[in-house]
Amino acid sequence: MEDRVTPIRVVIADDQPLLRHSLAAVIDANHDMTVAGEAGTGDEVVRLSAELRPDVVLMDIRMPGADGIAATRRVMADADAGSVKVIVLTMFEFDEYVRAALHAGASGFLLKDSHPDTLLDAIRRTHRGESLFAPQVLARMIEAYIAQPPRAKPARLDALTERETEVLALVAHGLSNDEIAARLTISIKTVKTHIGNLLSKLRARDRAHLVIAAYEAGLVRAAR
Repeated sequence: MEDRVTPIRVVIADDQPLLRHSLAAVIDANHDMTVAGEAGTGDEVVRLSAELRPDVVLMDIRMPGADGIAATRRVMADADAGSVKVIVLTMFEFDEYVRAALHAGASGFLLKDSHPDTLLDAIRRTHRGESLFAPQVLARMIEAYIAQPPRAKPARLDALTERETEVLALVAHGLSNDEIAARLTISIKTVKTHIGNLLSKLRARDRAHLVIAAYEAGLVRAAR
């Protein structure tokens, strides 16, 4: 008898019905995930998230009423939100909307024209607690921070070990736990231990906030 897999419950928020239905068809075709609900406005996705308690929300940035940034902030501020993660869907490689969504608590960013397999991988990785950034978005984020004046590293980065700093840089470059383990020739368990230490030492809520810390400390520029 095969073990039953508890499907990842996804809410899709986008003001275009055709896109919502297309995304739903892709997601529901997989046994390990299911669409729990669909929303066409920011206010509606906040309500659905509170009612349905999904694992992952696919969030469009520009919607009628409350936009995706405000909706993400409200979803993440919900005291009972639990482990819900937000993946932002955008048509733009990088702009102030993406930056604001990251600070609002989003865990990942994908372009709307991403391949379906990329979307499914993003849902799975984000549900596991990893952040996922479309390569184009990540590259533009790095460029934006490189263009800024150098920043002094926060004192709290001084508490990191050399290996933890190395892992942080790889997280900021969008590598998964498996990829980090392969790059550094260490076990997945060791990678998870390092990331746990990083979250604690940097007082970061999740992996996305580790990315912010790495950018703001200039670590990405140094690693590059």
